[in-house]
Amino acid sequence: MTRYRLENLDCPNCAAKLEKAVASLEAVSSVSVNFASMTMAVEARDLEAVERAVKKTTPEVSLVPLGPTPAQPAETGRGRRLEFATLAAAALLTAAGFAAPLVFPARANPAIADALFLLGFLAAGWRVLFDAVRSLLKGHPFDEKFLMAIASAGAIALGAFSEAAGTMILFGLGTALEGIAVRKSRGSIRALLAVRPDYANLANGDSTTRVSPLEVNPGDLVLVKPGERIPLDGVVESGTSGIDTSALTGESLPRMAGVGDTVLAGTVSLTGLITVRVTRPFAESSVSRIMDMVENATARKSAPELFFAGFARIYTPAVVALSILVAVIPPLAFGAPFSVWLYRALVVLMVSCPCALVISIPLAYFAGIGAASARGILIKGSCFLDVLASLGTVVFDKTGTLTKGNFRVVKVVPAEGVERDFLVSVAAAAEAPSTHPLAASIREAAIVRDGTRGASAVFDPNAAVEEFENIAGAGIRARIGGREILVGNDGLLAGHGIAAGDPPVSGLTAVSVALDGRFLGRILVGDELKKDARDAVEGLQREGILSTVILSGDGEEATASVARLLGIERWRSGLLPEGKVEAFEEETAGIASRPDRRGLRTGGRRGRYSAFVGDGINDAPVLARADVGISMGNLGSDAAVETADVVIMKDSPAKVAEAVGIARRTRTILIQNVAFALSVKALFIGLGLFGLAGIWEAVFGDTGVALIAVLNSLRVLKRA
Repeated sequence: MTRYRLENLDCPNCAAKLEKAVASLEAVSSVSVNFASMTMAVEARDLEAVERAVKKTTPEVSLVPLGPTPAQPAETGRGRRLEFATLAAAALLTAAGFAAPLVFPARANPAIADALFLLGFLAAGWRVLFDAVRSLLKGHPFDEKFLMAIASAGAIALGAFSEAAGTMILFGLGTALEGIAVRKSRGSIRALLAVRPDYANLANGDSTTRVSPLEVNPGDLVLVKPGERIPLDGVVESGTSGIDTSALTGESLPRMAGVGDTVLAGTVSLTGLITVRVTRPFAESSVSRIMDMVENATARKSAPELFFAGFARIYTPAVVALSILVAVIPPLAFGAPFSVWLYRALVVLMVSCPCALVISIPLAYFAGIGAASARGILIKGSCFLDVLASLGTVVFDKTGTLTKGNFRVVKVVPAEGVERDFLVSVAAAAEAPSTHPLAASIREAAIVRDGTRGASAVFDPNAAVEEFENIAGAGIRARIGGREILVGNDGLLAGHGIAAGDPPVSGLTAVSVALDGRFLGRILVGDELKKDARDAVEGLQREGILSTVILSGDGEEATASVARLLGIERWRSGLLPEGKVEAFEEETAGIASRPDRRGLRTGGRRGRYSAFVGDGINDAPVLARADVGISMGNLGSDAAVETADVVIMKDSPAKVAEAVGIARRTRTILIQNVAFALSVKALFIGLGLFGLAGIWEAVFGDTGVALIAVLNSLRVLKRA
């Protein structure tokens, strides 16, 4: 795969044309043009043919080869300043043309005024005319510049010099302002790309060497000074520092990191000098995967984008044909003045330019993705914005999603004849290799109960484990000193023929323990709700979500307790990972009406789709099954980043409602843009046909409407 930066790519329509032209080449197996990051990724046998196709389709675009981790160039304002200076000069010349009758003799007035208008027209529109002629010669005539060139040239042919100059000035001004709007929305996404670390201080004994992050391998030590960006994912080997994670998570408060804590690439060490042992190469780091998601966010097109991209290819030739008919039929059929109907045809041609739709629709999606990115919500494509906007059901995992996952042992219920400390020490010894939060809470309880770490207990919590099996969704089986230990739910014990009796009704998670086929008792573990879990449910209700559901592997009482606290009426408990998929399908049977998940990316009425929110580790199957999978707060997890369609970088369930809100604002703005553009254009086309609107009004019907639609699209960013 070869990657290029596309310099001077300022138009979504140009990006679509370029991608289509390159994709049509026989030598190309795949191509993706990303307007957001101004890049193109192409897999082709003949790269020279690709370069020729780009130059032929969009001559103004330059290809710059990129490495595997390119720095995102800052956009300079030099070209923009020159553009506005040229338009200002054109406006002065046009104003001078209007002032000519006050300065020059009467007989010279018309010629001098027309000359000034013509100079203003050329100053403002020479690039438009040049591009239109070049596109015509290369076989790509039907675009907005071609329509504008025909309309303004026709006005000059009819002697309407002032209108031609005004048309080009306003068109140029609208295009320049649209460019600013595009750069503004692009800036929200580019800000995330700026978290890419540029270097790493590789430790070599007592010295350090500044190298590229690509040159650092897992196991190497890197030194991070105060104020520097952490270059790769790793574990703190020495030192402590406050870590600013705002660039990745949106969290404003720094968190302290010390020896043994995990730190992520792209975050900033604020207060102390730390040494980090690298755990994964840069290409697999959290920031690298985030950059890849952000850069490719606009590659997955929504149904409206695809529709209007195809619509524009048919619409523009149809408009040209309609204008020709307007200019020709009345004079030929009814003897009407040719100049009158030619003028009306030019008005229709100018009003009918599809700029407002072609630009504002992808820009609205672009702004929506940018607004979400600024809030720490990564949406992998505009198609997923459509699905979020049409959600009817949101299904939550419980542990680690709605609750903190910070378990602690609340109560120990031993079986008859079993000592409490013995029960806890057996469970802790078996759970020693496990990384599950429940296991950590049991090990901690064993240490607290026995300060000598098992000196008075039969099982040492640090005893060597001979065999260890993690049974997903059920618990663990371990062998220590030749004795078999089971720690998990009652289903795990029942599967081994061990009767545990009825669990106590407590609203806590009950962990059953057995030793050599004998039931020892239960350890009751409690979890704590996240502080904004209730806000998440209430926020979804405000957004009109029809229902919320909890799916959990925990016991019924623990799951029901959380559901009651949050006001959620539907829940399922005791589910294995594969059982969650089945439960999800049953709970959303009336919502997700088609089995092909990717085929559902078509937008639609509210309530049509369903989402699953989980931690992206144990929930990967159901994340993949949902119409939109949302992973929360697990940047270090491959499953979280790869499986989910939306990644929430901050461990906050309230961000789910925020993502839905952004998606629905985006869709509302899209509907406004389409309705406004089509209604205004229809109005001015009708007025133009009846001679009630001239070229000045047509300029508003085209450039003015496009600019209003673009500015309306940017309202999504105002709420970010």
